[in-house]
Amino acid sequence: MIVIETVKQLSRATLPQILVLAGDDSGQYRDSKSALFEAVGFDPSDLTYSYFDLEESSFEEAALDLESLPFFADEKVVILDNLSDITTDKKKVLDDAQLKQFEDYLLQPVASTRLIICAPGKLDGKRRLVKLLKRDALVLEANSLKEQELRQYLERLAQKRQLTFAAGALEDLLIKSNFDFSESLKNLAFLETYKGREVIEQADIIEAIPKSLQDNIFDLTQYVLTGKLAEARELSRDLSLQGEDVIKLLAIMLGQLRFWLQVKLLAQANKSEAQLVADLSDYLGRRVNPYQVKFALRDSKALSLAFLKKALVILIDTDYQIKTGRYDKDYLFDLALLKLTYEKNG
Repeated sequence: MIVIETVKQLSRATLPQILVLAGDDSGQYRDSKSALFEAVGFDPSDLTYSYFDLEESSFEEAALDLESLPFFADEKVVILDNLSDITTDKKKVLDDAQLKQFEDYLLQPVASTRLIICAPGKLDGKRRLVKLLKRDALVLEANSLKEQELRQYLERLAQKRQLTFAAGALEDLLIKSNFDFSESLKNLAFLETYKGREVIEQADIIEAIPKSLQDNIFDLTQYVLTGKLAEARELSRDLSLQGEDVIKLLAIMLGQLRFWLQVKLLAQANKSEAQLVADLSDYLGRRVNPYQVKFALRDSKALSLAFLKKALVILIDTDYQIKTGRYDKDYLFDLALLKLTYEKNG
């Protein structure tokens, strides 16, 4: 069970004395926080609830409320929002004295107070405050889901909403959403409106869900690689008219080709896809999506290492010329597309 499902099962009556909600998956954290507030019946006009955004409110005021007995009921709920001191975020809201005061409270909390702590970001397990909370509180972390966890959650959610996916359609939805929690939920809601109770086919994913910028850049790259320069220029102009900056387009294309080169270089050692994922995750310092590797292997199969290296040089040089103001950036980007097309198909 993932965090958002756990918080939906809570109520004010079942709320533990101290609950912590944190997490570095911003979309899942935001949705879980909203679901938590709804589950416990938070109402800012209800005087049995106290809410303090520690980025705006003083801790002294919050501490006074925490340590005082409830006045309007037998119990009260105090919410401390944006407590960055328990995360790896360098920004802190408590000074040393306030931190000590809060730690002392956690050691002897007021029995009639229910405390909810919200903090976007990854918990810093080295901090004494976090160790206390993990010992004495219910700690929920909305961190990035594994693919199988996200897939299973969407399956449960689709079943609850009486949505039916044809074979392969749910997988296409995940791929289209880049296996992102918020994007997947947004696209699922869009499909629900688009199809109602009809079976959602793979074609519906293509037709109904708008293309992301990454999708358009992939199309742009494919036009270049297949010698379709006119189509590449037209798509480039369309993206510029939509307000996308050339430098941003260049950066995404550069990242795409660099990843293909990295995958192709590692694949020379005849490693399995799982080992490629592990090696790339270690090299890049982040968890690489296995589907990224699968598709990179497929999309770079017909490309030589020499071409990919030359393509990176062209894009890096173009980026440098744009940022140093050599020529008009649209002209330089158009020229880069021409050079790439020539290198691949000339």
